[in-house]
Amino acid sequence: GRDRTGSGERERERESEMEAFVGASALSVNAAQSAAVTHRRSAFVQSKSQARARVAGVGAGAGAAALKMVSAETAAKLAQTGDEFADKVINSIRFLAVDAVEKANSGHPGMPMGMAPTSYIVWDKHMKYNPKNPLWIGRDRFVLSAGHGSMLQYALLYLFGYDSVSIEDIKQFRQIDSCTPGHPENFETPGIEVTTGPLGQGICNAVGLAAAEAHLAATFNKPDAPKLIDNYTYCILGDGCMMEGVASEASSLAGHWGLGKLIAFYDDNSISIDGRTDIAFTEDVLKRYEAYGWQIIDVPEGNTDLAGLDAAIKEAKACTDKPTLINVTTLIGYGSPNKVDTYAVHGAALGADEVQATRDYLGWEYGPFEVPEEVTKHTNRKIQEGADLEAKWRAGFEEYKSKYPEEAKQFEDQCINNSLPAGWEDALKKAGEDSGSMATRQLSQVMLNALAPVMPGLVGGSADLASSNLTIMKGYGDFQKDSMENRNFRFGVREHGMGAICNGLCLYQGGLVPYCATFFIFTDYMRGAMRMSALSQAGIIYVMTHDSIFLGEDGPTHQPIEHLASFRAMPNCYMMRPADATETAAMYAIAVETRKTPCVLAFTRQKTEKLGASYEDAKKGAYILSCNSSSGNPDAILIGTGSEVNLCQDAAEKLRADGKTVRVVSMPCWEVFENQSAEYKASVLPSSVPMDKRLVVEAGSSFGWSRYAGVFQCIDGFGASGPANDLAKKFKLTVDDVVATAKTML
Repeated sequence: GRDRTGSGERERERESEMEAFVGASALSVNAAQSAAVTHRRSAFVQSKSQARARVAGVGAGAGAAALKMVSAETAAKLAQTGDEFADKVINSIRFLAVDAVEKANSGHPGMPMGMAPTSYIVWDKHMKYNPKNPLWIGRDRFVLSAGHGSMLQYALLYLFGYDSVSIEDIKQFRQIDSCTPGHPENFETPGIEVTTGPLGQGICNAVGLAAAEAHLAATFNKPDAPKLIDNYTYCILGDGCMMEGVASEASSLAGHWGLGKLIAFYDDNSISIDGRTDIAFTEDVLKRYEAYGWQIIDVPEGNTDLAGLDAAIKEAKACTDKPTLINVTTLIGYGSPNKVDTYAVHGAALGADEVQATRDYLGWEYGPFEVPEEVTKHTNRKIQEGADLEAKWRAGFEEYKSKYPEEAKQFEDQCINNSLPAGWEDALKKAGEDSGSMATRQLSQVMLNALAPVMPGLVGGSADLASSNLTIMKGYGDFQKDSMENRNFRFGVREHGMGAICNGLCLYQGGLVPYCATFFIFTDYMRGAMRMSALSQAGIIYVMTHDSIFLGEDGPTHQPIEHLASFRAMPNCYMMRPADATETAAMYAIAVETRKTPCVLAFTRQKTEKLGASYEDAKKGAYILSCNSSSGNPDAILIGTGSEVNLCQDAAEKLRADGKTVRVVSMPCWEVFENQSAEYKASVLPSSVPMDKRLVVEAGSSFGWSRYAGVFQCIDGFGASGPANDLAKKFKLTVDDVVATAKTML
């Protein structure tokens, strides 16, 4: 709800459109009038216009500067659901959102007001959950992809009996250190499955959650025993999500995979921050999703038709081989007599006068943050119902265990306790010991295939680069519509969607350890999802190959430069660049056991030499690879990562031949090194060796390295196209170049 120069004309047009609707019979609104204000399919365009017309007296385009205050007589005409008690529950949801936003003077009241009926039907009639155990594995998952409407979710958690959100928490909406932040945060509020806010991410997470359910169900469920995994994933998304490209990537995959237990509700209100969506968004969304392979169901009267919403969900559940998009046509800010159906109600508090007008319009006689006792009694019944559902599930698990004890043990360890299987690290260490000199991307493949047999929760794949990233787990098949028990995911050329789906796979909390892969340069396409991994504490393993200019002839469009520095700058993210087999094994070990921090592993295209490092030392993030100083105070320290550690080692030998004492430090991961004790860090990089005697050698940006050294053999411009050896000479990354730079320090 921001003022914009030149918006008055558009507002007057909207008001004229609305007056035309109100002046006509609701049942005789013609297609030409409808087309003036909506771009939706002809099958439900008329219904939406009728819904707007029924909100008699509403100036649909009236902004905050020119409100048309309605009379009590007009207010009495507002249609609700026809079920008086349901209206009480729905309006409890609405006014918790309205009052919280008003108190904070910040937030988005419009979406919760419009989608309260849908949410009521989902949470009251369909969703399976135990409010007192938000992590029960058998629960349905709910994702608010339109995360700006977070008060909708907080109101639901409070009303339906979750301990994580109290009425006092709702009063602290958007305040420092509250558990009701501006957007839903899974790490902050139990009952929130995934962190949403950046539009489109939530629906992608929902695809990941549904894929996790499908995979685990195919893995553990048996035809002659109670189902251990059998849940739906519900998601609310809006026009903004539909516009974001990442949502299209994930939705396309959901249709391809046939995720029949994914049910998404499209809050089709045709309003975004800038006004009506038809100023920039006129495609037929439903036909698009139909083309993706989704079942499409329309609910044209989303603000009032509870029976239609209920029937739509039942129809969605009956379709087992396709995800379902339920198009819920709503009016944003439903109940606000002067701001309904305008951008003014999207992202700002209603204001005291409009809050009271809305109370009057909906006949709501309760004060701020007041919920009728009968509503609380009704919604809190879910506490006992949820406990009974979980108890029934646990009894079923005991029956399953009596028939399939080995599978039950694996399920309990992996899916309930989220523990790693025995022997996984031994498998990595042995793979590191047995592997010789080769490209680190090949070593990555060795590690993945060493883990695969001993770690059944390891799942993942590549963005159409499996043959280059070398990410196939051999013998474990492709996850597809008819083979969901398999563990290799084919994401296609959808880097951003891939990352966001993997966040959902991880945050399902079923013990899955997801990895995904592409060329390191293409993290540019998926950085939004990677940042959400870090923020959401989702331990994704990002396998990034072709990590420097040494990929060669593909040139600067494919050569990462600033990427190492950018991920080192990202909070709660481990940026790893191993140099050989031992370091690759050690970095994979850290990535596997670090379940709340994503790890980005950068691997070479070209061969590297095995260095003879210690696995235990490598797991410390940085260590002394070699040093010829008996005093521990060498003349110089050469610090390298990845393929450049070989350069440092060879250069050191030449310098030592000239009588210099030189220490070589390999630093595969800054963040892990920083977690070590001060004593250990000082032993590797002693203060007695000044910064101007420390040289960093890395085929990437020098940005950030000043914390460890004062001299840099790095690349602070774009790369070039050519053979790798020629590029090494051009960018002064040869042994002789390193020796020459080191001599200038000495």
